[in-house]
Amino acid sequence: MELPTEYTVTKRDLARRRNLRLAAWSAPFALAGVPLVVTLSALLLFSFSSPTAAVVLFLGLILTAIGFLAGVGISAYFSHRRSEFTKQLTEKIASDGISASEVDWFRKELSSAERRSLKAISDRDPLLADTYRDALASRLTATRIVKSSKRELQLMRQRDAKLRQLKGPAAMRVELDRDIRRIESVRNDASSLLAEAQTRLQIIEAASVRSGSIAESEIALKKLSLRARDLPIALEHARLADEIRRELEEEEKDGEK
Repeated sequence: MELPTEYTVTKRDLARRRNLRLAAWSAPFALAGVPLVVTLSALLLFSFSSPTAAVVLFLGLILTAIGFLAGVGISAYFSHRRSEFTKQLTEKIASDGISASEVDWFRKELSSAERRSLKAISDRDPLLADTYRDALASRLTATRIVKSSKRELQLMRQRDAKLRQLKGPAAMRVELDRDIRRIESVRNDASSLLAEAQTRLQIIEAASVRSGSIAESEIALKKLSLRARDLPIALEHARLADEIRRELEEEEKDGEK
């Protein structure tokens, strides 16, 4: 059995994906903007009578609306093309397993909690974020294997049921049973890896929250210690200021007498 080769995203792939996105965004503005600019330029450059100018403006607005609607349709087409291309690209990337550096390609497959945790850990501890990405890659790979093995297992069982119903060759049924057991083994192994990856994610998230809260508590404690240390000095300063104020008041009273 030939193992799938590692697929590397090329600059051409990135450029094509970027161009499809640009085409999807620019199509409505380009197709609506051209007739609008031509209409306004014609009205400014040529001296039309009022009825003619109104007709030109009316036709220009109609062409602008038609261009905008056509642009929206073309934009939807390019958006669909980009979505399909991205899907094909991610399937090629995932064919040999997802690595930590490829997690960003599969952000749509991450849960909202995982996306929030990844952002928070990346901001707080880049080294821990690399470990978290690696665990996410394992989770994504295991999830994909579990889903695909379930689909294949369902198809195999349907074929086996039809073959038994039609009383097909015994050798073929034996082969199907062997394939079913093999797929079940793959699914069970992937389920174990998925549970392990989810456990790793929870451990890393807990470690990140714990280290962050401890660090914040230590900083707050240091600030509190500094304030407590400065408190006697502040009290002494206030006492001296009060004594000086009293002495000045007494001197003023003696002077008045």
